[in-house]
Amino acid sequence: MIQTIKAKATVQPGGLVEVHSDELPEGATVEVIVLVEAASEEPKKPLKNLSDFIGAAKGSFSSVAEIDAYIRQERDSWD
Repeated sequence: MIQTIKAKATVQPGGLVEVHSDELPEGATVEVIVLVEAASEEPKKPLKNLSDFIGAAKGSFSSVAEIDAYIRQERDSWD
């Protein structure tokens, strides 16, 4: 059975990473996977709601009044 130990460590100069755990048996062969957290220089932008996109695309309408005005304009152009 494989035992998993999760630990956080800080990378030391020269790329050295040390893991200390009483759960690691001396002399055992282990596999180490290092996951590096991305450095966040700027704060993440909040996700937009789907309703924020209504009327934002080219050719779309943001209100019922705009739709009515467009239809009225199109009907007037037929005459």
